[in-house]
Amino acid sequence: MAFGLHQEYIERKYRPPPEWSWLARYQWKMVRLAEDEDNESQAFIDYANTGSNYRLLLARLEDPKLDGAGLQDQGEGGILVEGVGKTGFDISNKPEQWRCGYYEVLMGAARAAEHLDDCLLDPARKTVFPKAVVPGPSNPNPRPIPPGAALPPREEDCVPAFEAPEVFYMRILTTQGFTEKQRVDAALAFGAWLDFKGTPNTALEMYKWALDIATSNSPSSTPVVDAATGVLNPNAGPPSANMLSVSTALAVHHATTSNLATALPIFISILRARRSLPDPLPNEESGSAVNDEGGLMKTVISLTKSVFVAPPHPPPPPDGTEPPYRSPKELCEEAGAMTNIGEILYASKSSRTSKEDGLAWTREAVDIAEEQLRTKKLGKDGSKTCKQCLGVAIGNWERMVGNLAREEKEARKSQGGKVGGWLGFGGEEQKDMVGRWESEEMVVKERRRRASELLEVIPKAPNALSFLSV
Repeated sequence: MAFGLHQEYIERKYRPPPEWSWLARYQWKMVRLAEDEDNESQAFIDYANTGSNYRLLLARLEDPKLDGAGLQDQGEGGILVEGVGKTGFDISNKPEQWRCGYYEVLMGAARAAEHLDDCLLDPARKTVFPKAVVPGPSNPNPRPIPPGAALPPREEDCVPAFEAPEVFYMRILTTQGFTEKQRVDAALAFGAWLDFKGTPNTALEMYKWALDIATSNSPSSTPVVDAATGVLNPNAGPPSANMLSVSTALAVHHATTSNLATALPIFISILRARRSLPDPLPNEESGSAVNDEGGLMKTVISLTKSVFVAPPHPPPPPDGTEPPYRSPKELCEEAGAMTNIGEILYASKSSRTSKEDGLAWTREAVDIAEEQLRTKKLGKDGSKTCKQCLGVAIGNWERMVGNLAREEKEARKSQGGKVGGWLGFGGEEQKDMVGRWESEEMVVKERRRRASELLEVIPKAPNALSFLSV
């Protein structure tokens, strides 16, 4: 009974596709539970375990004798690509829910592959070890293992712990039947992985591929984006959600590769485009005026029904081809763009005015993100995005003001501690006065304290651009 109740609970929480077999649905629920960050029963995510489960589930879904009935190869016998293996199938004839689940399995396998990229597998013990602790020709000075850990094998006795991430990303990009958003998200994730691996030129090509996907079905006769600069065209109308995602990723890529002159115009065009998005439709109040008579009985019947009847499978997510509404979540995305603009302006160090402009952008980003979080109109994903934006913006604001306050103190010391006029009048009276940036430092501390009511943890590390650490 306990097993059955637990299965019913995670069945309703993770919603496996109804077209899958019982075993495929069970494997899906178990691997999603193992990856759930809110699962307090596990201290960390075991990617060796989740990767193995994703691999087993993928084998079932691609087996024509099991859950892959009806899959079609693209070309006779499929297409093989060196270093990647077999390309994707044609899944156009499969139901939408089956396709969504298959996509999530491929993305889950890619996540596991990224985390296992620096690991080796000992086939004899079926145990995974980090490469850094495995002695061998490529690692003559291995890192010591923690006390109580299993002894690592020799490098020549090991095999790679998992396939390379590109195997799964390219499988998605070459599969026929995925939506535009699914292919765009896979291309952006692959580009981010290539950036992480230190191959910016290859990553840029992947971002351009994502750009081609996002613009291939554009209804606008005017080019949506300048292919040479990546700047969004304001005369093409509001861009699609996919286009905004690609442009943001491209701008971050240029910024992290120190190409600030290219990144800044893209971020500004993104902010302009987001501010041109249509306002959300007013919420319909249908059903808000409930007849008091019988209200309690209806509630009891509804709760009883929900216990015995499973809710319908959630509808498929949007395909990203339409412009999003300027909802609270999109306002948080605006704040994120403003944070990046402020950081670039400040880090350019061209003048004091540029630094103060960057600081002003960052202040406004903090105000917007905090305001949206306090409205409590964000969903789980939107709240997570807004919290990240608020935490990074406050951290940037704190570092910017801290640097300016330090410069202010050094300038005061060079003047003998006086902060009066250029003739020195009033210097002794103003000697112990707090400077402009020191005063703002106290304001930032108060905002950080106030924001702690909204955030459990405020990250102090720099964001993806990481300019303020230099």
